[in-house]
Amino acid sequence: MSSSTKVDLDGNPIKAMTICMIGAGGFIGSHLCEKLLSTTSHTILAVDVYNDKIKHLLEPESLPWNGRIQFHRINIKHDSRLEGLIKMADLTINLAAICTPADYNTRPLDTIYSNFIDALPVVKYCSENNKRLIHFSTCEIYGKTIGSFLPKDHPLRQDPEFFILKEDVSPCIFGPIEKQRWSYACAKQLIERLIYAEGAENGLEFTIVRPFNWIGPRMDFIPGVDGPSEGVPRVLACFSNNLLRGEPLKLVDGGESQRTFIYIKDAIEAVMLMIENPARANGQIFNVGNPNNEVTVKQLAEMMTEVYSKVSGEPSLESPTIDVSSKEFYGEGYDDSDKRIPDMTIINKQLGWNPKTSLWDLLESTLTYQHTTYAEAVKQAIAKPTSS
Repeated sequence: MSSSTKVDLDGNPIKAMTICMIGAGGFIGSHLCEKLLSTTSHTILAVDVYNDKIKHLLEPESLPWNGRIQFHRINIKHDSRLEGLIKMADLTINLAAICTPADYNTRPLDTIYSNFIDALPVVKYCSENNKRLIHFSTCEIYGKTIGSFLPKDHPLRQDPEFFILKEDVSPCIFGPIEKQRWSYACAKQLIERLIYAEGAENGLEFTIVRPFNWIGPRMDFIPGVDGPSEGVPRVLACFSNNLLRGEPLKLVDGGESQRTFIYIKDAIEAVMLMIENPARANGQIFNVGNPNNEVTVKQLAEMMTEVYSKVSGEPSLESPTIDVSSKEFYGEGYDDSDKRIPDMTIINKQLGWNPKTSLWDLLESTLTYQHTTYAEAVKQAIAKPTSS
């Protein structure tokens, strides 16, 4: 595709750019790489420790985008090559993070280092070399809603002002220090504040993205199949793992927390708009989620059971869910946010973006992928007697 035909939201031609993508080998990175390679003429310097999820983009050499993606196996913790790659690029996108809730209170030091300390050089190199930065944060940085501090039956709990999360207004409320679950949110919030300060004091051109549960193929790991057997992935992969194994889905503390879910392909459209409309995206913090796809975790479990039965042709279990306590599931020091509903005013105004895919459709797409990719491997893993 010739870059001359593409224009941004203001009608200006979009020039081909070089993008340094840190964390390109992950779930979001792999989808973003696919989109950039197949629909633009931009070049990607893909930085990660692993490349399994983007292998299909790197070889064979006959691919139409051959020469527009280079993989650099770098651990950003201690690699002097990082600054050189950032200097070569027009834009840096930082996706690197430890972001599995099970780690927040069992590996709080790793969590804080990975999300704050390791991100510092990236911000510094972008600022010193006058390079634009798109930094991926998290909806976790909002913590708990104001409404969650009101009595359960208080009418104001139903007032959107008390639970809808706005980038420029909502406070970030975390639990006490011994609730180590907030180590992640706190580290992510501090790096956001640092980036914002670099913008204010040193003119760094930045955009901060706050994802609200992005869901789709290649997301997270299935324990014992393409990830550690003792690890606990995020809710959707946990539930997928149970469904693949024919086990009941575990509801932490009754599954009362509420979440919104957005299809990865919708979310990637939003990121593409940020990449190609710097004049509208610079200096902005964007919620990227789908407020229409809100469910309790219990409702999500019920819906996934139904969708999986349709996708796999297997009947559902008689009792598809069981309750477990958060202490039993995540360990000591767990705490949670009650609701996470993004306000979409800013992204809508700046980029004219809205999510499209319904929860049922995104679950069907994701579970079809999980079933076709993992069902056989899970069956084999179950069949193998474990050596004692």
